[in-house]
Amino acid sequence: IDRQALAGLDAVVHLAGENIVGRWTDRKRAAIRRSRVKGTAFLAEVLASLERPPRVFATASAIGIYGDRGDEILTEDSALGDDFLASVCREWEGAAAPAAENGIRVVNLRFGLVLDPSGGVLEKMLPAFRLGLGGRIGDGSQYVSWISLDDAVEAVKLALRRESLGGPVNVVSPNPVTNAQFTRILARVLSRPALLPLPKRVLLALLGDMAREMLLASQRVSPRNLNRHEFRYRDSD
Repeated sequence: IDRQALAGLDAVVHLAGENIVGRWTDRKRAAIRRSRVKGTAFLAEVLASLERPPRVFATASAIGIYGDRGDEILTEDSALGDDFLASVCREWEGAAAPAAENGIRVVNLRFGLVLDPSGGVLEKMLPAFRLGLGGRIGDGSQYVSWISLDDAVEAVKLALRRESLGGPVNVVSPNPVTNAQFTRILARVLSRPALLPLPKRVLLALLGDMAREMLLASQRVSPRNLNRHEFRYRDSD
């Protein structure tokens, strides 16, 4: 890394990490953990060593840190989960410690499902739903805590500007929905039926723990810290 290129910056935003989509083989799990934990630790150590470090280090995390919690409302102070994704997120956030210990304000951005039709999960869902082949995942009762791409970017900008904002920040909309609700809304917007559910047993057979911890897990997350800082949503529902 070119340390001199980082000297004198006001802020660093760190979003890098191995794509978590796909079957979680041992090799895939190792890549997911290594890319997040070691990458963040290395960058935090470099920033901490600079004569002119940035004032703020905003680093990605995820609401997967809470685990599968049903309809419990989760804030930044809620207990953390103990599955694979939760353990990765705990280590990921902890890896930024060298920056915090050197006086850099660290913000752990716990992203929910980021939605935009030009990329990510929504782009992948649209073709099937436009053909009328969409449907709920499992029984559809699991909560989806989401945020639009525009609001996610604005939340990062808020984290950089507000010196009182530090530690974990849930980057989600104030209105999580169940997967069944999400499915109905998307189908209605596209004027298509959504009658083909993905059974739980099929998902588990195809994707194993990734399906269990990502597609079937329920996280009803509240953006308490964003609300405390009067964040204004473009897309609140």
